[in-house]
Amino acid sequence: MKKILVSVILSCFLTSSVALAQPTPLKVVYPPTNHQTSAEKIFFIGTAPPNGQVLINGKPISRSRDGHFAPSFPLKLGENIFTIRHQNQVLEMKVNRISNQPEIPQGLAFAQGSLTPVADIARLPGELICFSAVAPPNASVSVKLANQTVRLLPQPQQAQLPSNLAVLTGQNQPNTQSNADKYEGCTTVQSDNSFSFLIGNNIISGDFIPDSSQNSVDLGKPEFQLTLNGKTIAQPGNGKVTILSPTQLPVIEVTPEAGVARTGPSTDYSRLTPLPQGTRGTVTGIEGEWLRLDYGGWINSKETRTLPGAIPPRAIIRSVGYRRLPDTTEMVFPLQAPVPVSVEQGEQTLSLTLYNTTAQTDIIRLDDDPLISRLDWQQVAPGQVKYTFNLKKRQQWGYKLRYNGTTLVLALRHAPVIKQNRQKPLSGIKILLDPGHGGKESGAAGPTGYLEKDVNLIVSRLLREELVKRGATVVMTREDDRDVSLPERQAIINRESPAIALSIHYNSLPDNGDAENTQGVGTFWYNSQAHSLAVFMHNYLVQKLARPSYGVFWNNLALTRPATAPSVLLELGFMSNPNEFEWVTNSQEQKKLANTLADGITEWFRSVK
Repeated sequence: MKKILVSVILSCFLTSSVALAQPTPLKVVYPPTNHQTSAEKIFFIGTAPPNGQVLINGKPISRSRDGHFAPSFPLKLGENIFTIRHQNQVLEMKVNRISNQPEIPQGLAFAQGSLTPVADIARLPGELICFSAVAPPNASVSVKLANQTVRLLPQPQQAQLPSNLAVLTGQNQPNTQSNADKYEGCTTVQSDNSFSFLIGNNIISGDFIPDSSQNSVDLGKPEFQLTLNGKTIAQPGNGKVTILSPTQLPVIEVTPEAGVARTGPSTDYSRLTPLPQGTRGTVTGIEGEWLRLDYGGWINSKETRTLPGAIPPRAIIRSVGYRRLPDTTEMVFPLQAPVPVSVEQGEQTLSLTLYNTTAQTDIIRLDDDPLISRLDWQQVAPGQVKYTFNLKKRQQWGYKLRYNGTTLVLALRHAPVIKQNRQKPLSGIKILLDPGHGGKESGAAGPTGYLEKDVNLIVSRLLREELVKRGATVVMTREDDRDVSLPERQAIINRESPAIALSIHYNSLPDNGDAENTQGVGTFWYNSQAHSLAVFMHNYLVQKLARPSYGVFWNNLALTRPATAPSVLLELGFMSNPNEFEWVTNSQEQKKLANTLADGITEWFRSVK
């Protein structure tokens, strides 16, 4: 995996062949000097000639046979100075630890960046709107909005969650800390030209004037007030508040091939089923550049266009069609409007849900199909129809969703046909290999400065040779050291429609990780159809090569997300681990790894026939 900030110091290091062939002087690859982090500790990845000791701040550290090291040291808040010494060589590095909590201001002030909402927001009448601020203890905090005032009250203790990356270091438990300096309050705005602030049991009412041109109500920016020791300051909020008119809600259309839908208004929120190009949705909320659609998902406004004068899309569905193609089964859903959809894969089912849709279905055509045993449907809620495909086999091979006008087409891929050839057991199988990173994207770095992108390409080429020997057709996302963006790699998978897609990587850790003691194979999947492949390949590599297991992870990664084919990302070892790095860069072990990968792929295809 790519290690953020490592790349800024990697260009000065020797390439792999030179770095591995000759002893190098004392070198620290990570962190760069003046590195800034909120982690409680930091690891130092580097190398020195095997003879003699390496000391960090006077403490001897452990090293691998070839002299590599990756010890961790605690960090205090603020500047931390480290002196790394090997014989007569000395390096001095600075690491600055910053707090991940808002700094409590001293005196009459709000904490910088603590006022919410942080951007313009729009909500429906009667919907809760909340404000918050970080201020000194024992202060009086309030918000003025549309000539009315509401108090914000100190909040009790609340669990603080670490980032998603914390699961990679096994440190993902929440911390409970005091919220005594965080002040919050909420409001609702009614649709009868009056509004009510709800603060505990206190309600303060007032009036506002609707915007007749838009049939929405612009309440302006909230003004935050802080009183402490008899002194008061006021500070405007960052975004204005608008109340949408239920009779004049905006309608948008998705413009890219697959619009990214999320559970909330930022990239921090989880992904939902992508919305096919042409999907129409009614906007029921706005937060900055994010739009909430009436089915519950959020989408960035940059992936949409507004349809002036359009009414909220609603559809009925009657007959459902069927097309049998050589490699796919297409189910055709004629609709009055291209509504939002979601897909859910089960053990031996695939479910498609249509939102803002009412069924008038009496006839569905579905012949005896190689993939589908039966199609069931039900109106699970008003405006929500669910179609469940019961499949003949557990392994699913991918699907594509598209709109042709207002008709939704769900293409389900058939199992690949393996030609009977004992000498070449993968005959007829197309496999896509994605050597991770490349060009300016160097990925992680080992103790010598040897780059992940280089070993990814070496192992991918070796694996291609082994797969071709077994009869497979192999497609590579890159053949050499070049830039290939993540969207480009995804597009190649979608265009080529391989039987499986494997992305080849080597690993590293976030700053809080234990680089010196963490090693092993890690496997990542996203769509359920890839789970069997991920678990099988993980166990096969661990057992056959006697490698440590880092674990199997469901992970929202660009190269695990493609639904066209079972797509798995393999982290074959840790660049950051001093001992495993020696295995990673051993040419004989690389050949053995490629052969084992090819054997595992062959065995998996046999297991899912």
